[in-house]
Amino acid sequence: MKRGFTLFVAFLLSVMCFVPVKADEGMWLPIFIDRLNYTDMQKMGLNLTAEEIYSVNHSSLKDAIVIFGAGCTGEVVSSEGLVFTNHHCGYASIASLSTVSNDILTNGFYAQTMSDELHPKSGLNVRFLVRIENVTKRVLDSIPFEVTEMEREEIVNRVSKQIENEAVSEQFQEASVKGFFYGNEYYLFVYEVYPDVRLVMTPPLCVGNFGGDTDNWMWPRHTGDFSVFRIYTGPDGKPAEYNKNNIPMKPRYSLPVSIKPKEENDFAMILGYPGRTSRYITSDEVESNYLYINPSIVKIRDIKLKIMKKNMDASDEVRLMYASQYAQTANYWKYYIGQNKGIQRLSVIERKRIMEDDFDSWANNDQIPKFGYYRDALVKTHNSMMKLSRLRKVQYYISESFFRGSNAISFAGKFRTLFKELSAEKPNVSKIDDIAKGLQSQSEKYFELYDNKTEMQLFAAMIELYANDISTDFHPAFYKEVSEKFKNDYRLYADYAFLLSIFTNKDKMDAFLTNPTLEVMQKDPIFEVAAQVYDLYNKLLGDIQPLTFQLNQGMRGYVQGLREMYPDKKFYPDANSTMRLTYGKVLPYNGADAINYKYFSTLSGVMEKENPDNPEFLVPAKIKELYEKKDFGQYSENGDIVTCFLTNNDITGGNSGSPVINGNGELIGLAFDANWEAMSGDIVFEPELQRCICVDIRYVLFVIDKFAGGHRLIEELDIRK
Repeated sequence: MKRGFTLFVAFLLSVMCFVPVKADEGMWLPIFIDRLNYTDMQKMGLNLTAEEIYSVNHSSLKDAIVIFGAGCTGEVVSSEGLVFTNHHCGYASIASLSTVSNDILTNGFYAQTMSDELHPKSGLNVRFLVRIENVTKRVLDSIPFEVTEMEREEIVNRVSKQIENEAVSEQFQEASVKGFFYGNEYYLFVYEVYPDVRLVMTPPLCVGNFGGDTDNWMWPRHTGDFSVFRIYTGPDGKPAEYNKNNIPMKPRYSLPVSIKPKEENDFAMILGYPGRTSRYITSDEVESNYLYINPSIVKIRDIKLKIMKKNMDASDEVRLMYASQYAQTANYWKYYIGQNKGIQRLSVIERKRIMEDDFDSWANNDQIPKFGYYRDALVKTHNSMMKLSRLRKVQYYISESFFRGSNAISFAGKFRTLFKELSAEKPNVSKIDDIAKGLQSQSEKYFELYDNKTEMQLFAAMIELYANDISTDFHPAFYKEVSEKFKNDYRLYADYAFLLSIFTNKDKMDAFLTNPTLEVMQKDPIFEVAAQVYDLYNKLLGDIQPLTFQLNQGMRGYVQGLREMYPDKKFYPDANSTMRLTYGKVLPYNGADAINYKYFSTLSGVMEKENPDNPEFLVPAKIKELYEKKDFGQYSENGDIVTCFLTNNDITGGNSGSPVINGNGELIGLAFDANWEAMSGDIVFEPELQRCICVDIRYVLFVIDKFAGGHRLIEELDIRK
């Protein structure tokens, strides 16, 4: 049944992912720039050739872009392997190098010489993309016509693994085959991994995270969200593990830096590694997220954040231990709040249903027989989501309450392999020793960031919340013990479990790993909880899997059908942590009725926001001194410093730290956030509202040069005026 004409018009104007794509929408695979996007980009102000952006045989922009750590982007900016990324991307590494007596996370850090640059304990690495290869035909040709979805997945995984193994020829190379458009296409990505990455400079926390949680996802922003690292290689110039004799990397390409003032409508593009979007999901899945998943995540994380914050405020040692975990938890806690507001305010579910009605009309056209393949697509997605919603809520509660609750549970879960070997009829002593050695290394890292009081409070709060919110059908067996022996006093049970467990005491753990025994593990209450939770989770996945197969099958048909329904349209795949290019302009926006935002913010705004009584809005004395003297050097514009600016580039998580590049291929800023008014943008792109928030490269250089005295770094850069 068709909905109202007004909603239909609103839908068309909204420009979703499967209608004509505007230049500011889309996360494009760079290998297709020449065929899909290059003409549009030229008209908007691009002065580079397609091969200067992406090339396998010659150096290009893509050779300056790295996957930074586990989930961010960075860019090489000098011939000595200097890398810029966001402060929040370097956060875990910076925290790992901080101590109460030398708190560089709070106070900042600048290495006066290369020998002073610090190697983080966090195992940081960067990955360069070597090439992308279309392997769709090889993968799809291996799948017989009549196979189950489970068989299809097994075949795809097997063939993908073969392709990956064939693609890797050197020690520090990795390969990954990724599916696109829900398994309608497949591409191979080959990377070169550099494991020696060192901290060069980070601003103080009050610069790098100015505005804190209050300003997160908000515009205007005044955050100096950047940090500086350097890639090192072996003396032969090839990737190598950390060694004091390693040398700065000589990259294939490094980005020049432009300090020329920006104007509204200037061309801007971003190359980076966006993590995940869900632009093609159906109204049923959006509704399931809105009603079940997002509120659950928000509720659970709200409790976790309050516990961590209270203990962090009481102890600098605890603050440094949990700084990274707290920041990561808070970031997407607020994100899911904003996403639900966007889903409701922008009528996302209703707009999705309109397109689904149109698709059904097209797919059920008996005059076009070949479209019969798509008739059941939405029936399959609908039927699977109706059953999945309840199970997905339990799945997320287990994940957020247990696996991401107290770290003691997830750490104990890593010992299941050891438990299995100890339980064998004939335990393999050599294998047990090898497992124990690996766990010893993980134990050292675990206890470095372990506070007993915080973990015990998280443990008690999370198991209580799970008990109250989730049906007893999904309660692990230990809840019976909590009820019978502890009268549902979860704090008392936590005291008991943490007192007896080896997972809450480093000395006990060290002694156990020296001589692992089955008896110790069988009697350990934390391991008992972890083992039962993992068993429950795996059983739940067994119930979810056939429904997910049905959903994937329906989505594969739905998405491919949309591409046939609109044969003249350009389609881009959802983000999946592979390199993408997005292009658009420097633009302001209207946030709401009578709220018109400029496209830039300034250092004057930092001073206006300053609040000495609020740790989120502190300003360093040196910054204030430079501001009062107007000592801005070559980085000023109209007697001020531009701190941040807006573009309409299409980004998401994972794009953090991505370079914002002008039409001449010069670095003009670092992408670091999206805006609150369009938090549903990972589901539906909102061209009038959606903006990418970027720290201006001139503010980055101002802080490095004038604030930190980092003249040697400035001299490394190719700065263009």
